[in-house]
Amino acid sequence: MTLPVAILAGGIASRLRPVTETIPKSLVKVAGRPFIERQLEWLQREGVERVVLCVGYLGERIEESVGDGRRFGLEVAYSYDGDKLLGTGGALRRALPFLGEAFFVLYGDSFLTCNFASVEAAFRKDAKPAMMTLFANKGRWDTSNVIYQGGRIVLHDKKNPTPEMHHIDYGLSVLTAPVLQRYEDGESFDLASVYSDLSRQGDLAGFEVAERFYEIGSVSGLKETEEFFSSSISS
Repeated sequence: MTLPVAILAGGIASRLRPVTETIPKSLVKVAGRPFIERQLEWLQREGVERVVLCVGYLGERIEESVGDGRRFGLEVAYSYDGDKLLGTGGALRRALPFLGEAFFVLYGDSFLTCNFASVEAAFRKDAKPAMMTLFANKGRWDTSNVIYQGGRIVLHDKKNPTPEMHHIDYGLSVLTAPVLQRYEDGESFDLASVYSDLSRQGDLAGFEVAERFYEIGSVSGLKETEEFFSSSISS
């Protein structure tokens, strides 16, 4: 594994309030431990060496908890939004000096059990400027937002889902720096719009995974994720 991982952990987590009024979502406890610890330990097991945490709301609490990452066997750096929240795309644009030419992108409320090395290998083979992992969701856990046909992404559109969309953005992507360098540092924008534009240009590769995703962005998702980790601990 050579690619670093950017974790988007800057949101205000309004759906989890009042819990997130005093702590950021990444520090919400899941089966007795802060969620970020579970993410970082999994990344280390997957062979990741460097992580950049893109933080905003209560980001200093995350840095106080995680530190430099050595206790997780990782090198962890921090990129702060600054005076205003930059959105998922703007946060990544600001973090480019820490990330280099290509990097994984992972949401701070997602736990994914796919094989990162396989995704990286597929990205390098495909040679497109971006790759999105996909799951055949079929509307089960969230609204499907991708048309995936013949091994390629035809369209990603989170805002305008259609009946032809049976796959969903799994939550792990690979981006190259030029995709974001067209935006100004400090500009606020959503990563979903970047993916949508790339798909329409034929520049978004797809990698289908078979394992379902877990998330803590909602009360119901947090409950399911808690159950997942509780069963893993007891088994």
